[in-house]
Amino acid sequence: AIAVDDFGTGYSSLAYLKHFPLDTLKIDQSFVRDVTTDVSDATMVQAMIGLAHNLQLSLTAEGVETVEQLEFLHAHGCDTVQGYLFSRPVPAADCAVLLEEGIDSDVIKSMAAGVDGAGIQADLTVNRHAPVLAA
Repeated sequence: AIAVDDFGTGYSSLAYLKHFPLDTLKIDQSFVRDVTTDVSDATMVQAMIGLAHNLQLSLTAEGVETVEQLEFLHAHGCDTVQGYLFSRPVPAADCAVLLEEGIDSDVIKSMAAGVDGAGIQADLTVNRHAPVLAA
């Protein structure tokens, strides 16, 4: 899968959507951080979700740290989330243990069930630039 990381910031141009065979957009955490308190961030996140889905791309929100952020993202159709709400980064050597044992959390259980029966998934991503697992 090919993803545009940190979409909406820096070098992640809209032109990438036209020129590359992408599968996923990853919304930068700077938009997610205040999504429940800042109307501009909420509007931009909703627009990014709509853009991704209209282009038949999946969408991951980075930096999810609160249940309120998770609920907002779920309510607006975000496909996948990742952030400290699920797990702090862990050493690469602990990845197998985390994947085998899972994250025992009420947040994860309710997220998988979904408010309306349609769940949202957490994304466990190995950072190839550092020996960590970001959840």
